[in-house]
Amino acid sequence: MIQVRLPDGSERQFSQPLSVAELAQSIGPGLAKAALAGKVNGELVDTSFLIDADAKVAIVTGKDPEGLDLIRHSTAHLLAHAVKELFPQAQVTIGPVIEHGFYYDFSYDRPFTPEDLSAIETRMHELAARDETVSREAWKRDDAVEFFRALGEHYKAEIIQSIPADQTISLYREGDFIDLCRGPHVPSTGKLKVFKLMKVAGAYWRGDHRNEMLQRIYGTAWVNQGDQDAYLHMLAEAEKRDHRRLGRELDLFHLQDDAPGMVFWHPRGFAIWQQVEQYMRRVYQDNGYQEIRCPQVLDRSLWERSGHWENYKDAMFTTASENRDYAVKPMNCPGHVQVYNAGLRSYRDLPLRYGEFGACHRNEPSGALHGIMRVRGFVQDDGHIFCTEDQIQEECANYTRLLQAVYADFGFEQIIYKLATRPAKRVGSDALWDKAESALANSLTASGVSFIVSDGDGAFYGPKIEYSLKDALGRIWQCGTMQVDFNMPMRLGAEFVDIDNTRKHPVMLHRAIVGSMERFIGILIEHHAGALPMWLAPVQCVVMSITEVQASYAGDVAQRLKKQGFRVESDLRNEKINYKIRENSLQKIPYLLVVGEKERQAGQVSVRARGGIDLGVMSLESFSDRLGDDVKSKRSSPLAKGA
Repeated sequence: MIQVRLPDGSERQFSQPLSVAELAQSIGPGLAKAALAGKVNGELVDTSFLIDADAKVAIVTGKDPEGLDLIRHSTAHLLAHAVKELFPQAQVTIGPVIEHGFYYDFSYDRPFTPEDLSAIETRMHELAARDETVSREAWKRDDAVEFFRALGEHYKAEIIQSIPADQTISLYREGDFIDLCRGPHVPSTGKLKVFKLMKVAGAYWRGDHRNEMLQRIYGTAWVNQGDQDAYLHMLAEAEKRDHRRLGRELDLFHLQDDAPGMVFWHPRGFAIWQQVEQYMRRVYQDNGYQEIRCPQVLDRSLWERSGHWENYKDAMFTTASENRDYAVKPMNCPGHVQVYNAGLRSYRDLPLRYGEFGACHRNEPSGALHGIMRVRGFVQDDGHIFCTEDQIQEECANYTRLLQAVYADFGFEQIIYKLATRPAKRVGSDALWDKAESALANSLTASGVSFIVSDGDGAFYGPKIEYSLKDALGRIWQCGTMQVDFNMPMRLGAEFVDIDNTRKHPVMLHRAIVGSMERFIGILIEHHAGALPMWLAPVQCVVMSITEVQASYAGDVAQRLKKQGFRVESDLRNEKINYKIRENSLQKIPYLLVVGEKERQAGQVSVRARGGIDLGVMSLESFSDRLGDDVKSKRSSPLAKGA
């Protein structure tokens, strides 16, 4: 008898081996119809997999995360099938699952056009409608190599050739199409109902620029149409919010080839920068950090001692002068240790907190650059805490609470916490790792938050907490970090005199809240769709005159508000007022002040808030008070009159 234990704890007995599909059928016809794969003793398998011994089995459907991945994986192969039918001379390479979808790389003698993409998608739907069985075949390696070579599939043959000769090769067949794949797959193409091809991009074979440029077709696939529609709507919204587009439209910044991966900040964009920096500077001051400033260029010997020259050199910009090698700093940490080392430290000095708006440069690959989200030159709100082992937990708990308050002020309420633990390759004793990991976990628990444990994702020198925020579109952005480092203080000779008069190495906590200033501002722009809260808006108010008669009064209003510390501009052009209102509204200004003859004579202003909200006529003093309240409360949007 074969005994099968199901996820609900129930057990079923069978007198002979049976497939996963047959097991699903024995449970119910609905489950059999929904079955995409099985999980046997924790291993994902095809529905054709034979259960011939006692096992724990789960039936995987579209409701399971594995089911969605399976659909996307199988849809990638459906894409390859369609391409081979329409373009027989195209060579297939690889097609993995990625976030929200999949891609497949092809070698073809001309670029695929939008019309080609449409035809391929149509053929994919036709293949799905055929409901062709997807079946697994086991081949000897050398036989598989010869098979694909005979088909003219040289890339596929190369992949298989790299597999050890004694391994069995898994091929999957659907109709006349056969492809290399470890599997599993959905049982038939009819299970693939909801998908869409998105775009074509270039990709080098095996990621090496010396190899052929292939064509990568991206697609998305979902369990149901509603999920796909929601995803496509999110993409459309993301395009509207794209920081690069808004950066141009709102005159915030630009990038150009003369400085790849570097940002040219315009006055309005740099006004946002200044607000973020000054805010974070107050955070430093209010939480016991001393602000410091370290050199941009440091001698190679320091980078060798810190370990960066060995492990990070390819990402560093280097230079030389007078027979000495230097590197532009990619990180601020070694410099902060030098400040710490400049004096004799006692245990009474700890914790010692340094903060720096440190400019860093990293030689990122050009293909990885993305607007101001991924750059080569950036500034961090970088902080380092030098403390004892016993102080780690309290410092981390305090930091988490601080980070929560900061993110809330910027309009982010949802934070995801992840504890990354020791990797296989690491420095330091297991005892130290135990202590560090425990301290970080306890600090998160003390902060009252739930967190994900990510085994093995810590840095080589210590575990870390990663803080990710969720934006208005539900996208996740990893920004904040807290890293425990026992290694660098030892490598760079950082010490303190303990209570027993012995010399000990401090623990170094690496922390950043916004992370890269450039990236965080990009996130802010997209999160708020360019309509930044009053306190962050580069221009908080524009004063507009209806006719030239009120120009002097409008200019006076602007100056009075400027003297109170508000960021105000005036629009005194000889244009119709509706044109001025429309044009300034497109700039997402929080408040528009209109002054006509009535307002001039009464010493008042007519106030319009962003979003077309008419707040009526009020005195300049009342409006000024309102601006002050908005800034103080960090209100995200203006309130209607009387609210």
